[in-house]
Amino acid sequence: MSIHVPLPLPLPLPTHPEQASPPPALSEKEQTLYNLVLEHFSAAEYRLPGIPQKKSTLMVDEKFWLSYECLLRYLRATKWDANEAIKRLEDTLKWRRDFGIYDKITPEHVEPEATTGKEFLFGYDTYGRPALYMCPSKRNTEESPRQIHYVVWILERAIDLMGPGVETLALMINYADESKNLSIGRARTVINILQTHYPERLGLALVAHLPWLLHAFYKLITPFIDPLTRLKMVFNPVINESGIFRTAGDAEAWSADSASASRVFELEQLVQEGWNGTQPFTYSHDIYWEALVKLCEERRSRMIAVWHRIGGKVGTKEWEVKVAVRDETMNTQLVDVEKAPTENGQLQS
Repeated sequence: MSIHVPLPLPLPLPTHPEQASPPPALSEKEQTLYNLVLEHFSAAEYRLPGIPQKKSTLMVDEKFWLSYECLLRYLRATKWDANEAIKRLEDTLKWRRDFGIYDKITPEHVEPEATTGKEFLFGYDTYGRPALYMCPSKRNTEESPRQIHYVVWILERAIDLMGPGVETLALMINYADESKNLSIGRARTVINILQTHYPERLGLALVAHLPWLLHAFYKLITPFIDPLTRLKMVFNPVINESGIFRTAGDAEAWSADSASASRVFELEQLVQEGWNGTQPFTYSHDIYWEALVKLCEERRSRMIAVWHRIGGKVGTKEWEVKVAVRDETMNTQLVDVEKAPTENGQLQS
């Protein structure tokens, strides 16, 4: 008899969580460069430069953000230039304060941007990356700083929901029913923020139903997109009864019995609208918003609690924190199942 445990709204669980693996070992040179960056931010006398003395000490949230994987993302983004990585990390630390990540950009502040479901999180790709859906046709507000705030806020929530061994997200942009495009200025602002302050965070960008008129817009903003980021962008991917594929060749080569990694999304992780998935997801703001905010706040609270428990230091591995949270969650679910209501001594299916 099967036991149905409710999935945590608003996301189905990753299909292949067992594929997660810890960060690979560094080479001797990489380890030396990493140690330089770690020692810089771990020093007892460290103060964030360019900040008034009273506020220059790193906050708990900032130390939590400066994880092992975070330092490596910036090192990779700077081609292993330790000094440049330190500079970029400090620039981002200051930007996060100035932008309001820790105080201004709250759920209450950005909620007016979310009411139509123009951007939402749902499901994971075959690599366990959370999917961030963008639906330009559902825009409900005029261009303003708050629109940018919402993009950053929901990106931060995608990061909250990344499982062990996952550092990137899958961006899903659906241009169906869309006749207007973003201004170049706003697009450049978003691109600059993502490339400067969220390096190595984009795993894949699928742009579906892109009309030929908007190809010109993407050509205009392409010069502002990092070459490595461009390689992760797939325009009008193949969507069929087996899932989503980058190209027609990948779709033709794939079979359920093969070990091919060409399929990037399985149908049960996709919404029906615009993506032909099997999930009959319809954005209902009153239900979805509360569930998302609660899910992310609880998960982040658990991660910070674990981080404190295992040392609470700069350079703590996200892998260790997330594995501990995953194991705690699984244990809690098992207890909940054991306490499930029974009828005549039998668990309900």
